[in-house]
Amino acid sequence: MASRPIVPQQARGDAVVGGGKQQQQQKKIGAGNRKALGEIGNLVTVRGVEVKPNRPITRSFCAQLLANAQAAAAAENNKKQVCANVGGPAPEGVAVAAKRGAPKPAAHKNVTVKPKPAVVEVIDISPDKEVPKDKPVNKNKKEAADANSKKKSHTLTSVLTARSKAACGITKKPKEQIIDIDAADIENHLAAVEYIEDIYKFYKEVENESRPHDYIDSQPEINEKMRAILVDWLTDVHTKFELSTETLYLTINIIDRFLAVKTVPRRELQLVGISAMLMASKYEEIWPPEVNDFVCLSDRAYTHEQILVMEKLILGKLEWTLTVPTPFVFLVRFIKASVPDQELENMAHFLSELGMMHYATLMYCPSIFAASAVFAARCTLNKTPLWSDTLKLHTGYTQEQLMDCARLLVSFHSNAGNGKLKVVYRKYSDPQKGAVAVHPPAKYLLPEASSASSGSTY
Repeated sequence: MASRPIVPQQARGDAVVGGGKQQQQQKKIGAGNRKALGEIGNLVTVRGVEVKPNRPITRSFCAQLLANAQAAAAAENNKKQVCANVGGPAPEGVAVAAKRGAPKPAAHKNVTVKPKPAVVEVIDISPDKEVPKDKPVNKNKKEAADANSKKKSHTLTSVLTARSKAACGITKKPKEQIIDIDAADIENHLAAVEYIEDIYKFYKEVENESRPHDYIDSQPEINEKMRAILVDWLTDVHTKFELSTETLYLTINIIDRFLAVKTVPRRELQLVGISAMLMASKYEEIWPPEVNDFVCLSDRAYTHEQILVMEKLILGKLEWTLTVPTPFVFLVRFIKASVPDQELENMAHFLSELGMMHYATLMYCPSIFAASAVFAARCTLNKTPLWSDTLKLHTGYTQEQLMDCARLLVSFHSNAGNGKLKVVYRKYSDPQKGAVAVHPPAKYLLPEASSASSGSTY
């Protein structure tokens, strides 16, 4: 752009030739402490360049210079808008100011041309590219473009697929909320809420160490039926003494562990049961029964000394290990995770005690056996859902893993009222226990129903 030529201005003091002594004295006085009068007030800044006009600045001349500078700036702005290279920064307005501004005369009107905003291209830059410095991007438009790219595009295929899934009932169900079953026991110090998860984690790690193996083939004089008769009788004794449930479970655990390591004749099988219950009562009860009470219950078939000798023999074979996780410790926890009512709790205990009477349940570890009892109870009472995420979390088992043991328990339930061993059935037919034994068993868990539906035998 052509700039206005700078014409040197003649100082006012030089216009007088031969001014005499008085003019020479004035030059000497002003030469040392200030500039010449011709350099003051005659400089005009046009577009950042100081212009020294060739004639004195008047108001009309200053207004004319200002108008010319604005017209030149507008012309340059229009040229840049016409250029093909679009995307550069919009030119800023040219600031034209005079050190001593004067109001504009009516004869010279300034027409201010507002520059149009430049069109900015939005360029999608990959992470490995750098943003060019000479091409800034409009932030508002870039944010709008990012928001549009994040929106999911709903195509016709996706809409039809979603509608088909909804019609078939296979849409994703909302995730079930897991219940904190220990929230109500925070203030109960006996519940040991701070340690309960670690306790049951330890129980699961050691439950197989105290689990009796299959021993019935190693006992020449004892079979499964004899064991069932003994457990049925001990359940009756347990009820008459009003002992705790832990005592019954520990008694059966001691019997099975002892029979797994020691051959016992038929005539001493009841003696083993009496001694096992005496030991379990001493371990679990505050006021356990005396030895003479068991002598009377056995109709004096065994003496006081025989019971004590058998007690000592059992403790020796078991290496005095009585602190073991029985199915009861898992059953209590899993019933709590089921968020039960009293009917469900009674049904789970009924199926569990009924299953302990049968030798076939020894093939399952205590935790699976207890979880299967809870699952079978929920199926019998038609609870929904049959198996929740809360139960899956605390038991560690899925519904499919419990199906075999649950079917076995339901089959025992279906035959409980028809067999000769009815102690457990009568116990849970009492209205105080909710009469849960008289409920019809879960038919779709019966072996006959499952074999008929799958086309195979159980």
